[in-house]
Amino acid sequence: MRYQSTRGDNSRVTAAEAIAYGLANDGGLYVPEFFPFISLDEIVSLVSKPYCQRASAVMGLFLEDFSADELNTHTKAAYNTSGFSHSDIAPLHKQDSNTFFLELWHGPTAAFKDMALQVMPRLSAASLKKIGEKREVCILVATSGDTGKAALQGFCDVPDTRIMVFFPNDGVSDVQRLQMTTQRGNNVNVAAVRGNFDDTQTGVKAIFADNALHSALDERGVFLSSANSINWGRLVPQIAYYFSAYCDLIGNGEIEAGDMVNFCVPTGNFGNILAAYYAMKIGLPINKLICASNRNDVLTQFISTGVYDKNRAFHTTISPSMDILVSSNLERLLFELSDKDGGIVASYMSALFDKGSYDVPQSVLEKIRRVFACGFCSEEDTKSTIAAVWREYGYLIDTHTAVAYKTLCDYRAATEDKTPSVIVSTASPFKFCDSVLEALGWSAGSIGGVGGDIGGGICGVGGSNADSSDLNCGGFALIDALSEQTGVAMPAPLSELRELKPRFNKVIDIGEMKSAVVDFLGG
Repeated sequence: MRYQSTRGDNSRVTAAEAIAYGLANDGGLYVPEFFPFISLDEIVSLVSKPYCQRASAVMGLFLEDFSADELNTHTKAAYNTSGFSHSDIAPLHKQDSNTFFLELWHGPTAAFKDMALQVMPRLSAASLKKIGEKREVCILVATSGDTGKAALQGFCDVPDTRIMVFFPNDGVSDVQRLQMTTQRGNNVNVAAVRGNFDDTQTGVKAIFADNALHSALDERGVFLSSANSINWGRLVPQIAYYFSAYCDLIGNGEIEAGDMVNFCVPTGNFGNILAAYYAMKIGLPINKLICASNRNDVLTQFISTGVYDKNRAFHTTISPSMDILVSSNLERLLFELSDKDGGIVASYMSALFDKGSYDVPQSVLEKIRRVFACGFCSEEDTKSTIAAVWREYGYLIDTHTAVAYKTLCDYRAATEDKTPSVIVSTASPFKFCDSVLEALGWSAGSIGGVGGDIGGGICGVGGSNADSSDLNCGGFALIDALSEQTGVAMPAPLSELRELKPRFNKVIDIGEMKSAVVDFLGG
């Protein structure tokens, strides 16, 4: 199987080349020339297998230049109890006979990005060897919070690799900030950017598009690649956990093989739900994919109207990993639904860059709406949903999972769809403990009060402007309080942050991002 660009470049590359280089030469995203198919019998054969074998089988459909033995080695190293706190890796939590949570946050950074970024560095290193690449690779990452830490953790001290992560200075939680700025490793660098995630992502894309920089780096034996979900090596491992969830539903007796299911996915950059679409495309019995947005509801508006318009207010919310107005992976879906016409997709992306908007024809919108439903959730509804799920079921969810749960409830009320539904739970509630505590009614007053008031900020300063020392002196009181008040154990990787001091404290303007990369690579 070979890969092509979403924007019409006629060249074709291997899976290893697509993973190594990240973006196509014309700026498009790599997609497979065709999609494989997995039969229902093959899906059933995975029910008795551990997660690593399920992942290896699914990824092997797309990564034909990796042998089965290679993939088994990589997935066994990535998905095990030394890195994940649950033996199932991606367990299902049953709420009722029709509703389940797919918990993707049991990995080393307590977020769903671990599901891809524990295996991607292994695929990346192997890909470089397969294509005979002698240059050093520098991985550039724009993050709205979770990708940054997961990528830093995954690529830490990988030979012949460096990684630089940019995050919006006022757009991540305090825990996310501390996770990134305390990262160990000799090949890592982190910088906060004045602006939002879209600004940060645009800055990274501009660096990738800078041909003069690429030439200069090439002379020094360095090239750039990505660990964001624009890289096929990040996206393909995500397809696996949708199959794993379906296998567990069968194995637990919740459905019969062949029954349809829905997945409700909180998403901003469209990568997580796109992986579900690809799972459906290759044979997973999916009825509806429900796209859940927060106040930054550009995807909801697009699925409803066919008009993608980023010319709107940007909201900083309590579900910051979804605070995105430019959803990069939507480009891949448009390519498939536009009969693989890269010229049309290139025109959409050009219009988005020039005008901030584009609209698709009715024929494409109809294809989208056959598969996707959508909805969004306000800040108040996010909080009330966290409280309701805890009160009614004794189950603690984070702010992003709450957005998905409320969206699923609204969808069911509007459609009366009784299909068994899986909510994709993307982060531990302890990564957003201040918002979760507030949602549960324990927010005002002194930190650590018993039976009621829990401090609302980080040492009284609160918000993402708090630095790491603030988090160390007061923020862990919030994490401790959430655990004490609910009886839910905090994830070990977050507890371990207590002992770490920040290494990176640089805050830069968007225009300084390129020079930050050059400086990191040695001037």
